[in-house]
Amino acid sequence: MAKMHHSMIRALDEARSISFYEAAFGLQPCHRMDFDDFSLIYLRNPEDDFQLELTVNKGREEPYDLGNGYGHLALNVADLDAEHARFKELGFNPRDIKQFDKDGKKLARFFFVEDPDGYKIEVLERFGHFA
Repeated sequence: MAKMHHSMIRALDEARSISFYEAAFGLQPCHRMDFDDFSLIYLRNPEDDFQLELTVNKGREEPYDLGNGYGHLALNVADLDAEHARFKELGFNPRDIKQFDKDGKKLARFFFVEDPDGYKIEVLERFGHFA
């Protein structure tokens, strides 16, 4: 059976992206591969084997066009309200917390934040399907 390993996004500024993902989600570099024209930096945290691959194209100065096909990354947290407050304190400008209900029951609570390159990240409360 296949096992999810990583998802890749392009980062314009390696240090800025690593700093964001470490401060926001506790992701730290766990593996790196450097090539002449680009570097691949893999980030993860001790809770999960799944990794985020940052692809940094050397010499690029223009922001990436994310196009209209990109969706979002999603991570879950134990205390959504505390994380939302922490993100505000860090200056990450999280969007308001939303809740989806169906038939009077909570399905999900979440907020979105953007990384330094404009990628949308959903931060979900660890609950139900998202536990």
